[in-house]
Amino acid sequence: MTEPEKKLAILAVGGNALIADAQHKTVKDQYDVCAATSAHIVGLIEAGYKLVLTHGNGPQVGFILRRSELSRHELHEVPLDSCGADSQGAIGYQLQQAMYNQMRHWPAPPPVGTVVTQTVVDSDDPSFKNPTKPIGSFMSEADATAHRDADGWNIVEDAGRGFRRVVPSPRPKKILETEIIHRLVESGVVVVAVGGGGIPVIERADGSITGCEAVIDKDLATSLLARELKADLLIICTAVNKVCLNYGKPEEKALDRITLSEARQYLKDGHFAPGSMKPKIEAVIEFLESGGREALITDPQHLVAAIKGQAGTWIVA
Repeated sequence: MTEPEKKLAILAVGGNALIADAQHKTVKDQYDVCAATSAHIVGLIEAGYKLVLTHGNGPQVGFILRRSELSRHELHEVPLDSCGADSQGAIGYQLQQAMYNQMRHWPAPPPVGTVVTQTVVDSDDPSFKNPTKPIGSFMSEADATAHRDADGWNIVEDAGRGFRRVVPSPRPKKILETEIIHRLVESGVVVVAVGGGGIPVIERADGSITGCEAVIDKDLATSLLARELKADLLIICTAVNKVCLNYGKPEEKALDRITLSEARQYLKDGHFAPGSMKPKIEAVIEFLESGGREALITDPQHLVAAIKGQAGTWIVA
């Protein structure tokens, strides 16, 4: 009697899975949090899922950019697309090691591998004319002006805290390494991919590709990957156990299970904040509208319980 086919889950791990708080940002600190998160993630494998992990990289890219800025009197600066590639490798390494250590006593643990992933964006995306995504460290007005004049940076004043560079955040159109990821998954590998939404690249007229200075939303790229792989389940891990209506207000209401149509209505009604829950709900809606069957939003600590229907917010088609 043959075993039933394992379901494929695509799991997006948020930035909180690597940075605990402002006082714990070292590489060792990040690994410790990553290890704690991995202890929950392996529960999905024990539950019988094939698994692809994606992750955020905002703080890590910020650290790389800051190091580059501080050393520019001596070394060349690192372009943003290369920062993304660097962070994919470093975070992938931490996840691989943490997962290995969690599963090392299993009789036959699956291998874990990282794919440096490129995501195609449209060079005509409106965000290239209206950059809004803050990156890097805060600057004085004088430094900001110098970068704007010398490097062509787009600069904004950020809520009285200083000036920051902003870059485009175009929508993901295609993930170049999907077939590689698919082959690895089918061979039994737990894959780490699409880190930070993928390294943004644009296609030239001759069909070649080149990197560009942009940041792709991790949740939207994860949704795209889930659609391209025809995943059974999209999971977005974030800082809260459940999605809430009227979040942070006296009438706050946690959601256990909602339909696609309800998710659309709640989004339309403005219940979800930009830069927080909104892109996660949008990612889920796109996945379900394209044939996905179910999605889950929860935090890492409740992941295993949520898979059993005891926690988290389920969104179904």
